[in-house]
Amino acid sequence: MSEISIQGLVKAFEQDKNVLDGLSFEVGCGERVGILGKNGAGKTTLFRIMTGEVHPDEGRVIVTAGRRMGLISQIPVYPESYTVEDVLKTAHERIFKLEARMSELASKMTGDVSQELLREYDKAAAEYERLGGYNADIERNRVANGLEISEAMRTQLFSELSGGEKTRVNLARLILEDTDILLLDEPTNHLDLRATEWLEDYLLKFRGTVLAISHDRYFLDRVVTRTIEIRDGKAEFYSGNYSFYVDEKQRRYEEQLKKYEKEQAKLAQLSEAADKLHLWAFLGNDKLHKRAFSIEKRMEKLRQTDRPKAEKVMKMRFAQREFTGNEVLVIDGVSKSFGDRRLFSNLELIIEGGERIALIGDNGTGKSTLIKLIMGEEMPDTGMVRRGPSVKIAYLPQIIKFEYPNRNLLDTMLYSEKCTPQTARDRLGSFRFSGEDVFKPVSALSGGEQSRLRLCMLMRNDTNFLILDEPTNHLDIQSREWIEEAVDDYNEALLFVSHDRYFIERFATRIWALENGSITDFRGGFDEYREFIKRQSEQKQNFLPKLNVKEDMNKAFKKNPSAYNEKQLQKTERDIEKLESRLKEIEQLCEENSSDFQKLMELDVQKAETQNELDALYEKWEELSEQSSSG
Repeated sequence: MSEISIQGLVKAFEQDKNVLDGLSFEVGCGERVGILGKNGAGKTTLFRIMTGEVHPDEGRVIVTAGRRMGLISQIPVYPESYTVEDVLKTAHERIFKLEARMSELASKMTGDVSQELLREYDKAAAEYERLGGYNADIERNRVANGLEISEAMRTQLFSELSGGEKTRVNLARLILEDTDILLLDEPTNHLDLRATEWLEDYLLKFRGTVLAISHDRYFLDRVVTRTIEIRDGKAEFYSGNYSFYVDEKQRRYEEQLKKYEKEQAKLAQLSEAADKLHLWAFLGNDKLHKRAFSIEKRMEKLRQTDRPKAEKVMKMRFAQREFTGNEVLVIDGVSKSFGDRRLFSNLELIIEGGERIALIGDNGTGKSTLIKLIMGEEMPDTGMVRRGPSVKIAYLPQIIKFEYPNRNLLDTMLYSEKCTPQTARDRLGSFRFSGEDVFKPVSALSGGEQSRLRLCMLMRNDTNFLILDEPTNHLDIQSREWIEEAVDDYNEALLFVSHDRYFIERFATRIWALENGSITDFRGGFDEYREFIKRQSEQKQNFLPKLNVKEDMNKAFKKNPSAYNEKQLQKTERDIEKLESRLKEIEQLCEENSSDFQKLMELDVQKAETQNELDALYEKWEELSEQSSSG
């Protein structure tokens, strides 16, 4: 059943240039669709048209009546006094209204217990339960914790948050509202790995419809089941995730190129034949002109296939300097704190030539601080960081800054790289800065363009230790693939911080996982590391004590049946009382720690273990009771 129908959308922001040019497609109920396209292809414009924020020049959007649609980048205006918690609570406005109405009806029923009031109260209570009113606080905590909206952040004024933080809070609000159709525009941009995986798990269970614009290829592979690429203002369809899209796109390109080349060969053959017939006709046989014209008409009918356009790829490589010696970097007993907050302590790590290391961890664990220590921008509280004597570092920071942002791109290259104007233009051109673009001030560039310019400057210098801090942030898929090609050709030591799992899996041969002030040093790729973590978790579960109730009971029963039964029955009843008390304590702790995601997870494990033990004791008690009564 079609839930969304996009019919012939046309939208232009500049004269004679349509961003969307007759875009049409259908989305079925419950589908998860990835929307792809180059930056500027019209993806965000499409979403803004779908929510009514922008009106199309032509065409229309039809959404099934009664379906609620939410866009994370479309942030409502809230009163200045609203905290993050107030914003999250707006998702439960219907619940709060029902709560107030139920309270009002309960007050009335103290003096008037009429059937009409009872029916209205029962109806309101049923709707309250359907909307999840009894679990609203727990659900709010669950979603906030999953998206790493801390307790402290929830008390902050919403207006004082950064743009990324507002987007994260708005995503949480949309999830809490249980919106029917989610429009996600780069949803993972402001999430770390843990929060991204939480969102993916949520979307995989989400019963509604999802349309997602994303440059996170791992996210697209895991979440979407169908892909639509916006190309030249129109839609191209692929019936699978991102990996399917890549393979199918290449197959279509090769198929069209083969058809085009075959067609061109046939046209060349016919053209040669027509030319010969015209020549012979001039020599005295006019009838041959007619045959030549007939061939030319046939040629016009054959010209049906356009030459397929291959994607333009930036071709530039990191210059490399041969490394001599074994140790690129030694981290010896390094600790770092800010005030009372300790990021890490007593780190002992060595990087050798040619290693490719991914530094991963949740936001705020200290990844960027560790990079700054390596770069000498920060000093450790204890220990030391030592580079090898022949090491030359190239560093791409997460936040790009230029000393003279008002200079244009060309002058920036000339002053920084001390090169000729032609060399500067050639290098800028290889990074897709050409024509009048080179005269733009650096401050006018987007975040992704500034990253590209900084890389353009970095790649000139010989380097044997490359450090990248979130290198794919703010880049579209094509630009990410280009950086990957450049890194692929680089054979010296590489250390990078990234939340891009596709990038990590492609390049990391070693994982540094920073958590709880220490680093897990795993030698292997990202998927191998995930398997390692999974095995560790399973092993912990296997080491938990298990009750072999029936086995123990049978051994004792054979020795003295009647005495055993009475004694074991009393003991089992005492054990049941203890476990029931323990279960109540855990539930109380869950309420007290409802905003601490890590603590809640630990308590959930304890609760499950306690419940399993209690269930086993209930079974044991039933068996003992039956044996006592039969005895």
